[in-house]
Amino acid sequence: MTLTPAPEPVVPRPGPEVRPTAIGPRSPESPHGPDAGPGAGPGAGPGPDAGRGPLLPRAVCEAALTALLLFLIVTAVRWLVGPDPGAAAARPAVLGAVVGTLLALFMMSPPGRCSGGHLNPAVSLALWRLGVFPGREVVPYAVAQLAGSLFGVWCAGLVWGPVTARPPVRHASVRADPAWGDAAVLAAEAGVLAGSTLMLAVLLASPGGRRVLPYAVGLTTALVIGVLGPLSGGSANPARQFGPALLAGDTGRLWVYVLGPALGAVLGAWLAGRTGLRRPAR
Repeated sequence: MTLTPAPEPVVPRPGPEVRPTAIGPRSPESPHGPDAGPGAGPGAGPGPDAGRGPLLPRAVCEAALTALLLFLIVTAVRWLVGPDPGAAAARPAVLGAVVGTLLALFMMSPPGRCSGGHLNPAVSLALWRLGVFPGREVVPYAVAQLAGSLFGVWCAGLVWGPVTARPPVRHASVRADPAWGDAAVLAAEAGVLAGSTLMLAVLLASPGGRRVLPYAVGLTTALVIGVLGPLSGGSANPARQFGPALLAGDTGRLWVYVLGPALGAVLGAWLAGRTGLRRPAR
C-alpha cells in the first residue's frame, strides 16, 4: 500500500496481503502454503526467503551440500587418524572445529541460502515441529541429505583410495566408547538435538538471532564433536553417520544414530511449545 498527498481516499492496490506476525511484517504468502515459514533452517538466518521456491532445486542444494560436507569430513578423518596422524588427544577438537566451520560457511553460502542449509534430517524435522518448515517437505529433504551423505563418502573413497575403508578411518564412521551402551548413546544423541532445537527456537524468533544462527550452529557442533566424540560418537545428525556406516559395514548401531536425533528434535520442539519459545502457527 502506498500513500499519496492527493486528497482522494487512498485505495489499496491489488496484490498479496501483507500481514504482521510475532516477529515483524510478513512477506507475501509463500507459494508453498501457509506452513512454509519465512525461514527454513539454520541457513534461514542470512535471508528471510530461505527455504522458498520450487522444492527440487532446494533438495538438490541440500544433497550437494551434504555430499560436500561428508567428503570433507572423511578427508579430515583420513589425515587426522590415517597415515601421519596428528596428536591423538587433539583429534576430536580439531575435527569439531573443522566441521563446525564448514557448517557455518555452508549455511551462509548461496546453496545454503537457497535450501535453508539444514544438512541434517533431524534439523528438518525439528523446524517442521517448530512451525517454520513445511511438513510435506521433511521427507524429500531427508532423502536428499541421506543420498548426499552416501555420495560424498563414496567420492572420498575414490579420491583417497583404500585407506579410507581400512581401520582406523573406516569411512569416518563414528563409534561410541565400549562402555556406552545403546541406551546411553540414544540419550546423548536425543539430548543434543533437544538442546539444539531449543536454541533454534530462540534464535529464529528474532532477526538478530537469525543473523548469528550459522555461527551458533557451527559452535554448537564443534563443542558436541569435541566433547561427546570420544564418548557417544558425537554424531547428532543421521546424515553424518548414514553414508559412513553403510560403506564401512558398521550398521549395528546405525538405528541409534538415526532414532536418537529424531526423538530429540520432537522433544525439543515440544519443550519449546511448552515454554512459549515456539512461534505460533500461522
